[in-house]
Amino acid sequence: MPAPRIRTQQFLANLPLFKELAGAELDRIAAGTTELHVPRGEVLFNKGDPCVGFHVVIYGQVKLAFVTPSGGEKVVEIVAPGHSFGEALMFMDKPYIVMAQTLADSLLLHVAKQTVFDELAREPMFARKMLAGLSRRLHGLITDVESLSLQSGLQRVIGYLLRQDDTQAADKAAVVTLQVAKAVVASRLNLTPEHFSRILHELAVADLIRVDGREITIPDIERLRQHSP
Repeated sequence: MPAPRIRTQQFLANLPLFKELAGAELDRIAAGTTELHVPRGEVLFNKGDPCVGFHVVIYGQVKLAFVTPSGGEKVVEIVAPGHSFGEALMFMDKPYIVMAQTLADSLLLHVAKQTVFDELAREPMFARKMLAGLSRRLHGLITDVESLSLQSGLQRVIGYLLRQDDTQAADKAAVVTLQVAKAVVASRLNLTPEHFSRILHELAVADLIRVDGREITIPDIERLRQHSP
């Protein structure tokens, strides 16, 4: 029993949200935290399920999505390692408004709502970090709305590819490996799979990218950036 708790504390200590917490504070959070080893394709929760805490991704990926009136799926967010989801609804005491499904074998932490509320009452700095995290999420959502409303499909795809590049080198080549299926990326960018594939093809014909399955090579990052109208 002690071993999993120590392991959970180690995971928590490496996450931005919990990085500055002292040992006793981590003990309290860990006591209300559950490790979830979830295989690829499993649904964590559905729209309408009660939200009794929030999740943090240690490794793997989680898709947040909802079903459209026509029966299609719209991907709202792809949650990567080190990021969390569910905090806002937890604070609002509302059920989930989306479904969550793993896109790969994943390790998640689920932090119980009461544990969070108890720590917020004890530690003002923890409250500030929670607010900062929620503010970043809100800023990201506003940016997404702006992108989907004002940018063309071509601009969205180019922007997405540039965000996946970790080299931060403006004038060098890069290789981007899509961590999820192209259909999932297309939905995240509010494009049909066919439109997404067509844009990739147009960029490849222009020699701005080279596509090999999920691996996309960008020969010249700055040239791709300048291609976005």
